Amino acid sequence: QVQLVESGGGLVQAGGSLRLSCAPSGRTFSSYAMGWFRQAPGKEREFVAAISRITYSTYYADSVKGRFTISRDNAKNTVYLQMNSLKPEDTAVYYCAAKLSPGIATTPVSYDYWGQGTQVTVSS
Repeated sequence: QVQLVESGGGLVQAGGSLRLSCAPSGRTFSSYAMGWFRQAPGKEREFVAAISRITYSTYYADSVKGRFTISRDNAKNTVYLQMNSLKPEDTAVYYCAAKLSPGIATTPVSYDYWGQGTQVTVSS
């Protein structure tokens, strides 16, 4: 059974930064391509960023491009989402997701495992 544990959420003022972390357990971290999604109240879960398993290619939603950076550290078994220049519209529960197929994916159904989520609140 794979478990994903997110950390790093919190309350921040607009323009501030946060770094989210996610550490899978139960299988070698390097076996997964990883993604971050978010869900605001009353809205569907939406794609934020993804990083591939082998080439470490990255892909971002247009809404976060240039502000967020996804990265992975296989030695620490952790994937990160560095979020800069945060806006109130970034407020959501952020979810880490893992998939065994190596490429990038932007749809929730493509992912095999999910974390419980971490709340990010950006005040104006």
